[in-house]
Amino acid sequence: MTPLSGLVGYALRRAQLVIAADFNQALAGLDLRPGQFAVLILIDQNPGTSQSSVCAALGIQKANFVATIADLVNRGLVRRRRSETDGRSYSLGLTPRGRSILDDAAKLHSLHEARVIAQIGTEGRQQLLNLLERVACLRYGRYEDIPMTIGRSNQPQRGASTPGTK
Repeated sequence: MTPLSGLVGYALRRAQLVIAADFNQALAGLDLRPGQFAVLILIDQNPGTSQSSVCAALGIQKANFVATIADLVNRGLVRRRRSETDGRSYSLGLTPRGRSILDDAAKLHSLHEARVIAQIGTEGRQQLLNLLERVACLRYGRYEDIPMTIGRSNQPQRGASTPGTK
């Protein structure tokens, strides 16, 4: 129907929107967003971790993390204490309430994941994960290294030599 349907970025974005909407709906009853779920998982798996470490693991700016962690602390899901080794940072841990919410969210996530797998199959899931990992390795820029033949079928590709040239 649209020329966009054959574009990888467009297809990825559409799929991401569907996955995100489904997961948001799954977590809605817990008043938890997917990003908060990720934060709770990282804190659970890395007790005493710093806010900076969580930011780095999630690839988010520290300034953007402040509101997220403040909300989780205010809701009684995360405890934040001054680090014993670095007075400028905080160590993070789950509260009992945070662990309970994470357990419930993990069950909902499993149901969400099962819906996705039902759509693409277990082999399709592994293929998709492998392909997404490869796409995630794509580097920005460096278009000068890509052979340029778009709209120039009679011109040589960049980086390729033409007969009689070097």
